[in-house]
Amino acid sequence: MTPDKKLIVDLHIHSHFSRATSKRLIPEYLDYWARVKGIQVVGSGDITHPGWLAELRKKLKPAEEGLFQLNPAWRSIVEPADFPAPSGEVRFLLTGEISTIYKKGNKVHRVHNLVCLPDFATAERLQSRLAAIGNIIADGRPILGLDSKDLFDLCLNLSDRIMFIPAHIWTPWFSVLGARSGFNRLDECFEELTPQLAAVEMGLSSDPAMNWRCSFLDDFTLLANSDAHSPEKLGRNANLLASELNYAAIREAIISGDERFLGTVSFFPQEGKYYFDGHRKCRVRLTPEETLGHHGRCPVCGKPVTLGVANRVMELSDRVDILQRPNRKAFHSLIPLKELLAEMLAVGEKSKKVAQVYHDYILRWGPELFILMDLPLEVFTDEKDLLFAEMIKRMRAGKVMIREGYDGEYGCIRVFDQ
Repeated sequence: MTPDKKLIVDLHIHSHFSRATSKRLIPEYLDYWARVKGIQVVGSGDITHPGWLAELRKKLKPAEEGLFQLNPAWRSIVEPADFPAPSGEVRFLLTGEISTIYKKGNKVHRVHNLVCLPDFATAERLQSRLAAIGNIIADGRPILGLDSKDLFDLCLNLSDRIMFIPAHIWTPWFSVLGARSGFNRLDECFEELTPQLAAVEMGLSSDPAMNWRCSFLDDFTLLANSDAHSPEKLGRNANLLASELNYAAIREAIISGDERFLGTVSFFPQEGKYYFDGHRKCRVRLTPEETLGHHGRCPVCGKPVTLGVANRVMELSDRVDILQRPNRKAFHSLIPLKELLAEMLAVGEKSKKVAQVYHDYILRWGPELFILMDLPLEVFTDEKDLLFAEMIKRMRAGKVMIREGYDGEYGCIRVFDQ
């Protein structure tokens, strides 16, 4: 893999050992769906779970330095004859999300962090240290009563090659800056260790332009990862790198944020389930201004609303002109291919009709992310494809119809009005 080759990298996912996740989150299906999506490097997820570590050791083999690939003997198990994935080699990078719940400054904080590890030996040492602190078997994403700063320090003492990344930093309930459980600044959480963070993860409900409003994030690369709870959700958020294919080069590209870090891919942040404020039980969706007018309470039942990411970013931002952010990277806002097809065909996203056309498009034109980002519109010559070509054109230009997500409800992005 040469440096000028674009890598699509998705580091934050889960395994079938995590609660409320698909049983198909196993290496075979992750390899398969990464090829369908066009992802070259995928995080392993849940590396702190002993059962998952054992499964990874069994099914993966070493590839380039710090990376692993599926043993070919396992690939044929999930490769359906009617819908083979595009060719290509997928690499696994050892990663895991850790939940910390603790009291600091007279407030209970619930913070999720992503760790990326250079080898299995480091993963085993991490497991050993965390097992002495709490239960790492009950959930693929362990929940520990540990200060996030102390977790960070523990990781740094295990290996100076670890990447420690605050996960989905704006999510209300479980993040370093969340309205319900977070801090107001990164250094309130990580203190003197803050400069050693490898990057920050934006989460599904924010995009780079929103994060550019906060000058205290200027020193950190803004990552986009899928946090996938099923293999099909891989790549809904991802990162674009012009990097050599090995752990050290990927790590350096992420930490430096230089020309080797090309930017990010994500679905429109309004589709995220915590973009706007609201109260799901009463089906109330509010803009930050409307929330202020209602004094932070649901106009139906009077209970406090869940403050969304747009509100929280506005609260903590200190910059009006986002172009003042140094080292801004390009970002692509996309609609997942099956959602586009469901709108085009006027059927449900999970229908057999959508699945058939999805398969046809992947077989004809290549991986999903290539179709959405890079496929020239000139290839759509058949009359039946012209509507889809128009949808891709409008999506790439950001000309979409938006119904924002709120309080745990995903939003909806459409290309055409009713």
